[in-house]
Amino acid sequence: MNTNHLKLGIWVLLASSSLGLMAAQEPIVRYKILANSPEQHIQHFGASDAWSMQFLGLWPEKQQQKIADWLFSLENDAQGKPKGIGLSVWRFNLGAGSEEQGDSSQIQRGTRTQCFLKADGTYDWNKQEGQRRFLKLAKQRKVPYLLAFCNSAPVYFTQNGWATNTGRGGTINLKDDCYDDFARFIATSLKGIEEHDGIHIDYVSPINEPDGHWNWLGPKQEGSPATNREVAHVARELNKALIKNKMQTRILVNESSDYRCLLGTHETDWQRGYEINSFFSKDSTKTYLGNQKQVLPLIGGHSYWTNTPIPYMREVRMQLREACRQKGIKFWQTETCIMGNDEEIGGGGGYDFSMKTALYVARIIHHDLVYANAESWSWWRAAGGDYRDGLLRIYSQDGWKTGWAVDSKLLWVLGNYSRFIRPGAQRYDISAIVADGSEMEEGYNDPYGVMCSAYRNTDGKWVVVAINYSEAMKPVCFDLEGADAAMSNCHDIHWMQYRTSDRSEESLMPVGECSGRVELIPRSVTTFVQK
Repeated sequence: MNTNHLKLGIWVLLASSSLGLMAAQEPIVRYKILANSPEQHIQHFGASDAWSMQFLGLWPEKQQQKIADWLFSLENDAQGKPKGIGLSVWRFNLGAGSEEQGDSSQIQRGTRTQCFLKADGTYDWNKQEGQRRFLKLAKQRKVPYLLAFCNSAPVYFTQNGWATNTGRGGTINLKDDCYDDFARFIATSLKGIEEHDGIHIDYVSPINEPDGHWNWLGPKQEGSPATNREVAHVARELNKALIKNKMQTRILVNESSDYRCLLGTHETDWQRGYEINSFFSKDSTKTYLGNQKQVLPLIGGHSYWTNTPIPYMREVRMQLREACRQKGIKFWQTETCIMGNDEEIGGGGGYDFSMKTALYVARIIHHDLVYANAESWSWWRAAGGDYRDGLLRIYSQDGWKTGWAVDSKLLWVLGNYSRFIRPGAQRYDISAIVADGSEMEEGYNDPYGVMCSAYRNTDGKWVVVAINYSEAMKPVCFDLEGADAAMSNCHDIHWMQYRTSDRSEESLMPVGECSGRVELIPRSVTTFVQK
């Protein structure tokens, strides 16, 4: 056989195969960062210590350090892989004293909290030891912001003597003459933490989920509803207490349990709804908080229950964004996890280490940042058990005296945002351009394909987070429009890629540098950091 003919045949075969593959490939999409279209500044990404760090903070030192590195570290290992996700805000659950009550507390074991305040009116600064340990571990790793939140007033001040309230018409579980006592407790506790532990708390949320429509049956959690007037009363008393103590801590209101209560009513009445208007309209004279010195000019909310169906997920966030714009305030998403109505991934039961939950949460993050213009975004628990509410899965065989933690794709996908989009970064709009040069409407927001968002850190470097929700390879490139003329097309920008995917080794893994065209692999989240 003529070897030249053989070589020619092989070449033709390979060429034909390549052409067939090229024909089957998806067309490249250019994602153009609109540098003349700035959006919100990003303040932080976070998680809370609730129900776990009270135990984990008492585990052996080596285990504590490993968990703290996963959550807070900004360092890389010898291979250049991030050691952790670099959370920039840490939520501290200021306890109400159900732990001291034991089984009589009506609170399920493991979710009870200690209280610095004792029944005789004195304070014990050795309480909440495990949680305070993680405050220190966070600060050691340069977490820049700390937020304290209350699920309940101390049990000594509540109407029923417990840190839980199953109704009472949706009114606050706080004695009428104890509003100032509750405020002094918060101010004293935060000041005590600073004096005894050297830890300054930047923000405090005095009432968590006051509009909650839950009614705990059986084993309960700490919590209390509150009307808007009651929330405003607490915030005003706390404002006075912080000023009196010359404290710089700012007040966050009101950590709504549901975006729908910020905008109107949802399974509540007018007394616990329309919260943006209630707290930030001057004509709402009984509830207006915009004139309180320590109250932040923003509203907090939790994105539970509004993540499906997708058209509604977008709609409610756009409504929230516009409502905040009209009042001249900002928005923070301060807590979420997987719930029963998140049916696309099977609800919250049973921990999931895989990309299934991680991708779903990435989509939520994207929509909160891009549609609601959230300036802060936090997950619920940093660590949890056999439910999809923890970034880490924790185990114990001795009642949580000791144990171990396992990381998850969820942890690292949050890190695709938190590790690289640092406090003060600004988000910019993106347009998607297809092969014929036309713009693809909402092309950067395909909930089952590619979702992209772009940011510029305070050092001037660009960051792009690209989610590929699909099962297909997605060819893309990124360029700039309207600024940085020297870097105006895909080939002018050099990126370092960090990817989290179904591949076991890819958990915020550096996967090389690129410029121009790049492939987003199926079921992945990739962060592109400008070199």
